[in-house]
Amino acid sequence: MWLRQAYFRWLLPAAFLLPLWLVVGWGVFQGGWAILWVLFIAVPSVFLGQLLLTLLTRSRPSVRVDRAVSWWDVGGFSLWHGLTIAVGCFIDGAFGWLLIAAILAGIGLVWLQLWQLWSEARGSGARLRETISWASVPNVDEADRPAARPQEVIVVRERETED
Repeated sequence: MWLRQAYFRWLLPAAFLLPLWLVVGWGVFQGGWAILWVLFIAVPSVFLGQLLLTLLTRSRPSVRVDRAVSWWDVGGFSLWHGLTIAVGCFIDGAFGWLLIAAILAGIGLVWLQLWQLWSEARGSGARLRETISWASVPNVDEADRPAARPQEVIVVRERETED
């Protein structure tokens, strides 16, 4: 469970750190005019892709309640992030293959997230509303608080008096 929770916390920082790695990797391993490709295509693609994947992952009720991703997510994000890091190493001869694999892994991860979201939303309309609504997650205070007892109500009726 701790690994799945760690991935849950990693998703948002990854949107900033993976594109940063591509820039740092360019500076360390590549250099030259490849910076144009990195700045205008790779960095925005990885940033927006990771934000989309984070949104799709965190919009599932099971992820919000447990604050942990599924094992499918752990595998998919490990593969995609590993390939993105490998692309940032700019390895001669393998760069093109790593780039294609990273793109395919990213597309596959989007489909995986959509499939999991749809699977959790399938069923009743209430479950769909729960999936869409962020308000369905109980606050930490509400979950720990014991159920309140019904309060006693006193009703006072006014009588009309004759003068």
